[in-house]
Amino acid sequence: MYTMMQVCRELNMTYQTLKFYCNEGLIPNVKRDGNKRRVFDEKDVKWIKDLTCLKKCGLSIQEMKEYLDLCLAGESTIIPRKEMLAKKQEALRTAIRELEDSIAYIDWKQNFYDEVLAGKRPYVSNLIRTDE
Repeated sequence: MYTMMQVCRELNMTYQTLKFYCNEGLIPNVKRDGNKRRVFDEKDVKWIKDLTCLKKCGLSIQEMKEYLDLCLAGESTIIPRKEMLAKKQEALRTAIRELEDSIAYIDWKQNFYDEVLAGKRPYVSNLIRTDE
């Protein structure tokens, strides 16, 4: 069994986040020790790690609750879970493409500046008006 602090250290998560997840009902079947403090077993820790991943994937708290409800409903909900994750996966792939486009722009701009500084090309700005 793990205390809240042990889980936080194990998963590199803040105490406040873990407490919030518990209070929001995102961690089902939370057990208490003799002093009424929350304690977690291995399965709980694995689920909390899953919650952390789901959060990093961009799921809102409400979506995490919906996903949890589907998981608790058992094997019959695998298809809707897969659909939910597929939508998030596509959103992440779109975000990656947008980030790659942004990086490509910065690479191009850096190369342009390098060439200007090296005297390989003239400096041209779309912002500075010149009489031509």
